Amino acid sequence: MKDFIFAALPWICMGLMLAIFFVRSAKKKNGDKKEENKENYGSEGMGIGMCIGTSLGISLGNYTGIGMMLGMLIGLAVGSAMEKKDKEE
Repeated sequence: MKDFIFAALPWICMGLMLAIFFVRSAKKKNGDKKEENKENYGSEGMGIGMCIGTSLGISLGNYTGIGMMLGMLIGLAVGSAMEKKDKEE
């Protein structure tokens, strides 16, 4: 059971990340003016989450791929929740 979960978890994380990406791009494509001007830290969160997840995966055992995928997913969720402020403010 443990082997199955560790084999399937990266694929599940990638599917969730693609779903989030396609929903965000569909909102922009529909011409939603509120969503066009909003910027967030999603990509920065993914990068930081990937680094933290990789280091945690290595330190807790040889689970580099799983740590990287979970870190990217959590980083995307946290980064998307924070909106960028305008420089004029």
